Amino acid sequence: MKNQIAKHKGLFITATDTGAGKTLVSGAIAKLVSQQEKRVGVFKPIATGCRKAGQKLISEDAEFLCQCANTDLALDIINPIQFKIPASPFACEKAEKKKVNLKKIFNTYKQICRKCDFVVVEGIGGVKVPLTGNYDVLDLAETMKLPVVIVARAKLGTINHTLLTIEAVRQKGLLLAGIIINGYDEKTIDYAEKTNAELIKKLGKVKILAVVPYDKKVNMVKNLIGQKVMNALRKVDWLKI
Repeated sequence: MKNQIAKHKGLFITATDTGAGKTLVSGAIAKLVSQQEKRVGVFKPIATGCRKAGQKLISEDAEFLCQCANTDLALDIINPIQFKIPASPFACEKAEKKKVNLKKIFNTYKQICRKCDFVVVEGIGGVKVPLTGNYDVLDLAETMKLPVVIVARAKLGTINHTLLTIEAVRQKGLLLAGIIINGYDEKTIDYAEKTNAELIKKLGKVKILAVVPYDKKVNMVKNLIGQKVMNALRKVDWLKI
């Protein structure tokens, strides 16, 4: 689907797969940019696995992003499309008999851009997750014209997942800003975890923006990011990517 969206300052945060930590990273980046006296917009176009609250579905990811960015944007602007079942949006369409309205996503994104200096868009799952039958996360990133940041796990197996994701992003012709390795635990690291970042950098010919350590103080339900996470991501000038 072609849609005319003007290029805006911001980042598109994706991941090698579900649970790699893109919501945590997105929230931390939004918080860091907001501390530079910028109006930060956060956008989670589609969320699945939402909780029921009265007649509404609420995304915990959207709530977290909202708090991190210190924004007055309403939750249904930050996250315009919600599904209850934790599955791909395309699978949820069939199960919940509700279509993914791409036009609503694009119009909401434009609204956020008009109000904000910088926007952090968080995708859903990995880059090939289908949003509809013929439109996936990569297509969404292409439509929004934002530099892509890939969040990857630190542990064994991440080289394969990360290199495949890098390849997919580049084949789409998107600007790849770099990789964030998330959840690096110095207390439990093995040889693979110790060498993964350097090998991904070399084999993927890509910049490692940050290696984010495991932080036991992270509690996203309570909107706590953790100082170790913030310190690792603070080293990057996000406004210059």
